[in-house]
Amino acid sequence: MALSIAALWLTISFVLLFFLLPLRHGYRRYNLPPGPKPWPIIGNLHTLFAAPLHRSLHALSQKYGAIMSLRLGSNLVVVGSSAQMAQAFLKTHDASLASRPKTTAGKYTTYNYSNILWAPHGPQWRQARRLCFTELFSPKSMESSEYIRKEEMKTLINNLFISSNKAIVLKENLNILNLGIISRMVLGKKYVERTGNGYITPEEFKHMLDEFFFLNGCMNIGDLIPWIGFLDLQGYVKRMKVLSEKFDGFMEYVLDEHIERRKRLHEEDDDENVDKDMVDVLLKFQEDPKVKLERHRVKAITQDLLIGGTQTSAITVEWAMSELLRKPEILKEATKELDKVIGKERWIEEQDILKLPYIKAIVKETMRLHPALPTLVPRLALEDSNINGYDIPKGTQVLVNVWAIGRDPTIWDNPYEFEPERFLIGKNYKANNIDVEGHDFELLPFGAGRRMCVGYPLGLKVIQTCLANLIHGFDWKLGGEMKKEELNMEEGNGLSIARKIPLEVMVEPRLPLHLYSLP
Repeated sequence: MALSIAALWLTISFVLLFFLLPLRHGYRRYNLPPGPKPWPIIGNLHTLFAAPLHRSLHALSQKYGAIMSLRLGSNLVVVGSSAQMAQAFLKTHDASLASRPKTTAGKYTTYNYSNILWAPHGPQWRQARRLCFTELFSPKSMESSEYIRKEEMKTLINNLFISSNKAIVLKENLNILNLGIISRMVLGKKYVERTGNGYITPEEFKHMLDEFFFLNGCMNIGDLIPWIGFLDLQGYVKRMKVLSEKFDGFMEYVLDEHIERRKRLHEEDDDENVDKDMVDVLLKFQEDPKVKLERHRVKAITQDLLIGGTQTSAITVEWAMSELLRKPEILKEATKELDKVIGKERWIEEQDILKLPYIKAIVKETMRLHPALPTLVPRLALEDSNINGYDIPKGTQVLVNVWAIGRDPTIWDNPYEFEPERFLIGKNYKANNIDVEGHDFELLPFGAGRRMCVGYPLGLKVIQTCLANLIHGFDWKLGGEMKKEELNMEEGNGLSIARKIPLEVMVEPRLPLHLYSLP
């Protein structure tokens, strides 16, 4: 019965779209970028199923150019696949392309677009962004929380040491590291260490993270063909609602505990310790009538910080170690640099990274080949604009394929090869000057412009320091009897692109043993 009703709706929709779409006001007046001819109802969706989205878009761009248009259901999408187009979208026309499309995932998993990721352009988004830059990720805040990152890094090193010569799944350990760091910085403690009384287990939290990134990156038919959205044919909306309930229960517990603690400290006149973590900072602004930071927005921003600070850093370090294990000569060269600059009697600290150009080059090269968000998060045109001679109508969704830009042969020599040397002085001076902080459009792992990732200062510190200490502290080899040529480098699916098959490794300590014990 349900299938017959769905079939009827599809038939009616097909007829309506086929006959009425060409008559829509202004449909023919725009000079859109080139692209494949759309089918009725589904548009160009059929061209995107053969491979992950960023790869399918890259293949299409080889035919239609660095700027192209697609119809995904009823949505007009314009894709930029070159550094020049990225600059046009994210800098020249940054203001007119500064909003986000309203997706079902944004509605159900981010408190109705109340977070930073999916919030529409407007005063509330600007306020949240300003809070992040001035209060949460400011240089002062980063400096005051460095001890947390040091302690969690030592815990990771100790855990790996205990597992010496045993096959381990690297990403599981990286997730624990990042979750420990971000939990303590944002929430003040590790709320995911034990069960009961509002706590959740690390396994439950990992499932929630995986669900979030999948549901926010999947192609939901209801977003693409809205008039059949109520059918929830893929079951995604149901999963979004379940995920929303889980996150909200956790967020409510966290906020209630923080509010009670703040109240107690105020009563004891211990105002010095009130603003302990990022939730406290947000609650302080909630108490300010001039700011008007509602409770649901505090929960949304807190959730945003937790999710963004946990997953993408672990993905990047896992890809980096995968590439190094495929090219042991690069791993050997990185080890030599660390031994020369740091020595074998201590661990790497954040301020050491400036003296480690090869480590920085490895991180840049990993972000070039394996950007965690390969098409960035889609933007939405706030007004009509013209880019490169083509019209971009108001309401158009805009994607920047940074994965494709990282493989552009006009920018990079041997673009499909992992070659960190390209970022070193004396090898390629232009590439050496390229940074990852949104200034150079050849390399945009964190995006650029108004919608650039607000947590990039923290993410970059964690990735660089973590990778350096992993290389410095251990000798690495693939798990089992696997040879480097056999390592599967397939990608998974979702908003962020992790390895399809988690990296399994074996480690052996290479420094004096006393360095591996916890204080």
